[in-house]
Amino acid sequence: MIDLRRLRVLRAVSHYGTITAAAKALHFTTSAASQQIRQLSRELDITLLEPHGRKVRLTPAAQRLLEHADAIEARWEQAEIDLRTSHDEPAGLLRLCGIPTAVAMLLAPAVAPLRAKHPRLDVHIQEVEQQTGYDLLFDGAVDLAVLEATPDNPTAGDPRFDQRPLVDDVFDLVVPADHPLAGQESVRLGEAAGEDWILPAVACTCRQHTLSACGAAGFTPNVVHNALEWNAIAHLIAHRLGVGLVPRLAYLPPHLPLTRLPLADGAAPSRKLLTCTRAGGRDHPAIAATLAELATVAA
Repeated sequence: MIDLRRLRVLRAVSHYGTITAAAKALHFTTSAASQQIRQLSRELDITLLEPHGRKVRLTPAAQRLLEHADAIEARWEQAEIDLRTSHDEPAGLLRLCGIPTAVAMLLAPAVAPLRAKHPRLDVHIQEVEQQTGYDLLFDGAVDLAVLEATPDNPTAGDPRFDQRPLVDDVFDLVVPADHPLAGQESVRLGEAAGEDWILPAVACTCRQHTLSACGAAGFTPNVVHNALEWNAIAHLIAHRLGVGLVPRLAYLPPHLPLTRLPLADGAAPSRKLLTCTRAGGRDHPAIAATLAELATVAA
C-alpha cells in the first residue's frame, strides 16, 4: 500500500521544482522530504527523480505515478465536500485570494452580498501575486483564487487545478483631460504613436500587453516613465507626463483630470481573468455561491 503522505511530498516536488522548496511548503526539513521520496522509491522499486540543472525533475515513471496522485487528491477534495459540508446552506470558513485588481473590483463587491445571503459563511480574502495564488491553492491554504491568464500559468489541462474564464479586462487609452484626443469617442492606437508613454513595471503582464498592442499598431512607444501601481500611473498621466493603456478594472482616482478612450477597430488588448480552484473543489456549496456572485459582478 502506497503511503499517501509520501505522494504528497512527490506532488510538492513536482510543483515547486526542488526538494528544498517542497519541504519548506510542507513544513518539513529538506532531509525529511528527501527521505520520504527515497522511501517511496524503494517501496515501488522505481527511480522517481533525476537531476535537471539546479532543480530536479520527475522521471517518466514518476510522472505516471503523479497522474494517479493528482486524481486521488481531487477525489479527496470531493469526499470532504460530501462529508463535511451542509448542502443546504453555504457555511464555515471560505478562503479567497486574488491579484490586486481582482480583490478590489471583483472579490470585494462579490463577497459583500454573499455574506448578507449566507450569514453562516466566514469569508477571508487575501491579496496575492500571480504565482502565489497557485501555490496557496496547491498547498490547500485558499479555496478559490481570481488570477490572470498568463503564459506562466499551469496549463488548462493541469489535473491539479480547475481554471475557468471569468472576465476579459479590456484596455483603454488614458490621457489627460485636456489632451487633444480627449474629446473623441474612441481613438485608433496609432494616433498616440508620437506621445510619451507611461508603462507598468517590467514584472507586470500589462506592460507586455501595451508593447504588443503598440507593435500591432505599427509603432514602438517612447517609454519615458515606469510605475508599479495604477494609482501612480494615473497621477503621472494627470500631470501631462505621458499617456498609457490601462485595463478597465484598474481603479483610477475619480478626482484626477483623466479621460479614458476606448480603442477603435477592435484593436484593444485585454487581459483574461480566471477563477481557479483545486480539482474537485468547484462543487463546494460556498465556492459555488461565490462563483455565482463573481459572475454577476463580472457581467
